[in-house]
Amino acid sequence: MKLYDLNKKQETLRKKFLKRGVKMIAPETIFFSKDTIIGKNVTIDPYVVIGEKVKIKNNVKIFSFSHLVNTSIDSNVSIGPYARLRPGTKLLSGSKIGNFVEVKKSVVGKNSKVNHLSYIGDTKIGLNSNIGAGTITCNYDGKRKLKTKIKNNVFVGSNSSLIAPVTLEDKSIVGAGSVITKKVNKKSLALTRANQIEIKNYKKIKK
Repeated sequence: MKLYDLNKKQETLRKKFLKRGVKMIAPETIFFSKDTIIGKNVTIDPYVVIGEKVKIKNNVKIFSFSHLVNTSIDSNVSIGPYARLRPGTKLLSGSKIGNFVEVKKSVVGKNSKVNHLSYIGDTKIGLNSNIGAGTITCNYDGKRKLKTKIKNNVFVGSNSSLIAPVTLEDKSIVGAGSVITKKVNKKSLALTRANQIEIKNYKKIKK
C-alpha cells in the first residue's frame, strides 16, 4: 500500500472516531488499526499508536507516546504516557498503567496500579494491588515463559524483582529492593536485602 493510501486510510479512521465522540488532541499524530473498537468518553493525547485487535471501553484516557497492540481495556482506565501494551494484555476497570511501563500477556485487576518504569509479563494481578516503580517480573528462564500471580491488595515496593513462577498472596507486602523467589504468604512482609554497612571516617587509599 502506498504512503498516500495509508495517510488517506488514517484520515478516514480519525474522522470516524471524532464523529463518535472520541476526544483527540492533535489527531494527525494518532494512528489506528481498521479493527480498533472505542467506547464513549475516551481521550487520546498526541503521538499514540493503536495497533491490531485493540478494544477500548468507556471513560479511558491514553496519554502521549503510548503503543497498544492486541489489548483489551475496560472502563475508567488510565494509560501512559510512554506505555507499551503488548499482545494478550487485559486492563480491568479502574486500573492504571503509568509512564514507561510495559505489559505483555497479563491481566491487571480492578483498581490495581503499575505506575512507573516497570515490566509486567505473563502475570495476573488481582484487585487493588500496587506495583512500585522499577518492579519487573522475571518471566523467562532461557527456555520457558513462566507465570507470576499477584493477588488482591498486594503492595510491591520499588525496584523489586519477582522471579517466576511465584505467587504473592492477598494483602502481602514486598519490601523495596527485594528479589522474590518463593511464595509470599497472606498478610506477610517479604524482604531480601543485604545489611547496610557504614565505615565511619573513611579515607580512600592513596596509590
